[in-house]
Order: sequence, then structure tokens, then C-alpha cells
Amino acid sequence: MLQAGGRRNEPANRIMPLRTTLPAMARPEERVHNTWIDSNRALPSRFVQPLQRFMSVEAAGGIVLLVATALALLWANGPFGETYRTFWETPFVIEIGGFHLEEDFEHIVNDALMVIFFFVVGLEIKRELVVGELRDPKRAALPALAAVGGMVVPALIYVAFNAGDGEAVRGWGIPMATDIAFAVGVISLLGQRVSASAKLFLLALAIADDIGAILVIAIFYTTDLSVGWLLAAVAGLLIMYASQRAQIRSTLYYVVLGIGIWFFVFESGVHATLAGVAIGLMTPAVAYYSDDQFRSRATWILDRYDMEAASPTARERIDASALELSEVAYESVSPLDRLEHTLHPWSSFLIIPIFALANAGLRFADIDVGTAITSGVALGVALGLVVGKIVGITLATWLAVRFGAGALPRRTSWSQLVGLAAIAGIGFTVSLFITELAFTDEILIDEAKIGIFAASIAAAVIGYTILRRFKTPSQLIEQERKTMGLDQYELEGEAPAQA
Repeated sequence: MLQAGGRRNEPANRIMPLRTTLPAMARPEERVHNTWIDSNRALPSRFVQPLQRFMSVEAAGGIVLLVATALALLWANGPFGETYRTFWETPFVIEIGGFHLEEDFEHIVNDALMVIFFFVVGLEIKRELVVGELRDPKRAALPALAAVGGMVVPALIYVAFNAGDGEAVRGWGIPMATDIAFAVGVISLLGQRVSASAKLFLLALAIADDIGAILVIAIFYTTDLSVGWLLAAVAGLLIMYASQRAQIRSTLYYVVLGIGIWFFVFESGVHATLAGVAIGLMTPAVAYYSDDQFRSRATWILDRYDMEAASPTARERIDASALELSEVAYESVSPLDRLEHTLHPWSSFLIIPIFALANAGLRFADIDVGTAITSGVALGVALGLVVGKIVGITLATWLAVRFGAGALPRRTSWSQLVGLAAIAGIGFTVSLFITELAFTDEILIDEAKIGIFAASIAAAVIGYTILRRFKTPSQLIEQERKTMGLDQYELEGEAPAQA
């Protein structure tokens, strides 16, 4: 995918440290800018650099999320399991003059920390709409329609199991979401068995799925709406837009304004995380300086070096030029790219694991697992995620292809599409999030969590098993070679050694 101005823009789940994205000819020791992290000292070489390499792996986010979930379950069901609820229900109070805000730790995570996660989601959506897979309506149509099918059918399955229960039926939005981190983790384990175009299809589908989940949260899980606070939030967003048009560049200014918008949304009754999405969608995707302007300005500054070095005030002049060059370089990267690159690791490796730690701790001693797993809520969630996603995505894709709205991704069969649809049934982060919004009854919350856990495991196993059957390109070549009776050396273009 190309960024505006011709700059390459990597997908959010593939943001890697700079040292892993250098061309092959640029060895680490030849880097223009080296830091302590790149040195051969014991601490960076043995701990920091391996951590960087781990974070650059596609499956890393899913692995950390899985570890956090396991820790939550161990904590909730261990010898000190009662401390799990006690800790997350600990109140936290901020009081300044007449301002008073009181929330427990769990709601701080869900209402405040998760704003950063949803802000990153907003950035990802904006990037896909401007320079990514969703930019072209024709290319976006197929994953978007597949996502609609993957949301509607799971919701209908859930409602079918809970139609007679007014409280339980509120959870219809739970099986609609796909967890991108886990889905990408499973796909990465399959290597080249899944084509690059199929991976992009799944990512675009997940992004469209996120848009649908955000709309569901905003429209159907908003209670006690306060119009005054909501209008204040809208006014804050308009001020942010006007500030961008006026070329106000201060990051601190937008951080303060963003916190204000978050508070207004929080008080309005609309879930506060939607403030993060709105601000993310408003973030500029184009740099202040174009690529050509960056080159010309940087060249002009560097060309002054010899003259400044000969000046009696050389040190001051060179330092001023270096600062000016850094400012030009900073403004030659779009705010969207800059923020996404900065915040994505924090979101994937800190905020989402903390969210899982705070919400995934299901205490089995307090529930009848047999009764809970056969409840309408658990069955509706589980079957909605597993069966609903497979049926909904596959059916919607077939209809779209049948009526000319799109074509299957390259090197992807219908069987592989079913495998991708199954993996889309891994609904964890956003499903847990919607669970907390949908229910206040702890029994219903526990039943929904059991359904989410069971469905996510089943979806991962089913999707992996289906896609594991397919061969990589090299295996297909080898199979064709054997079928045609070609010698390995002939295939590789090398002559066998003569006797």
C-alpha cells in the first residue's frame, strides 16, 4: 500500500522496528543513526534486541494477548482467586476543586485505557480508507460485504437462542466482532499456505468488521444520553478540525483537546472509547511537507554546512540547522503514520493485555459450568461466532462474486475462504468489550465469556485445520515436478554432475 506522496505505508499489524525494515544491503553497523539499543553491549544485545525481534513477528500481539488471558484465568481460579474481583473493583478517585471523578480499576481500563486502542483502530480505518484496501470501492466491496454477512448471521443466530429473554437478547452484538490480533496470529502460523491477497482480504474484512462493531456500540449500547455533553463533544471535534485547517501543529495542543473531548463523550452517556475512534478518523493522513519538499528543504539545509562550519559561531549555527532539519523531517511524515507507528506497540503489547487481564478472569468456582455452557447466551455466542461467521462470510462472498461485486483473492479457493471465515470467528477483545456493555448481571456476563472462550478456541482450531491442508507455493512446484517427472536439477536450472 502506498502512502500519499509515494511513501510506502506498512499495515498496522506489521509495524516493525526500523532495524528490521532496512534494505538487505544496509547492515545494522552501516546505519546512519545508531543508538544504545543497536550496540553489542550485554543488556541491549541479550534482552532489548530479542524483544524487538519478537515484537516484529506478526503473531506477537496474539501471543501476548493469549498469555494475559491465561494469567487472568490462573489468577481468578488460583488460591487467591477472590482477590481478582477485589482488585479490579478497587475505587480510584480524582478530585480537583469541584471536579470529582470516581471509577474502579476495571472501568478505568475499559473507559480510559481502551480509548487508546480504539484511537489506533480509528487510525487503521482512516489509513485503509485513504491509502489502503478500502480506498478503492471495487476492491473494498468484497471484504465489506463479507463483513456484513459475518455480522448479520451471527447476530441472528444469537437472537434465535435468546429471543424470549429480554435481558439476554441485549447481547446480540457480542458474536459480531473479529479479534484481529488472534486472527493474524493464527494466519502467521500458516506461512505461505495463505496467499498475501487472502491475508489482505481477511485484514480488510476485520477492519470493516471493526467499523460495524463501532456503529453497533454507538447506536445500540448507549444509555442515558445527555445531549448537552454530546454537543460539547461535537464542538470539541469541530475545534479540532478547525485547528487542523489552521495548520496548528502542536501535539500537546491536540492531546489536551482530545482529553477534553473524551471527558465530554464520557459524560454524555455514549461510550467514551468512541471518542478515540472519532479523533483517529480526523487525524490527517497527509504530511505537512511532500516528499519533494522534504528532499529540497533537507538538501538546502545540508548544503549550508560548509559555510556554517567556517563561521566563528559554527557550533551555534550547525546546531540550529540540525534542529531545523529534524523539524522538517518530523513534518514530512503524516500525523497518522507517526501516531500509528508510535502507539501500535503500546496498544498491542500493553493496553490489550491489560484489558484481557481485567476482563478475562472467569472464576469457574462461582458458576455451574455445565449449566452455563448450555445456556442460551453461551450457545448463541459460541454458535454465532463459529457457525455464523463461516456461513455469513462465505454466503455473502459467494453472492458478491455471483453478482459481479468482486472476485476471490488471488491463489484462494472457496475451501480456503471457508478457513478464513472460520478464523474470523475468533472474537475476543471487542466481544468481551461488548459483553461488559450489554449486561449488568454477572451470570449473563460469565455465560457470554464462556461462549467467547469456547468459540475462539474452536474457530482457531477449525480455521487452522482447514488451511493447514493446503500446500505452499514451493510444495506445489515440487508436486508438479514429481508429476511431470522432472529432475530436481532440471527444475532449478542446474545440470547434474557428470560421472
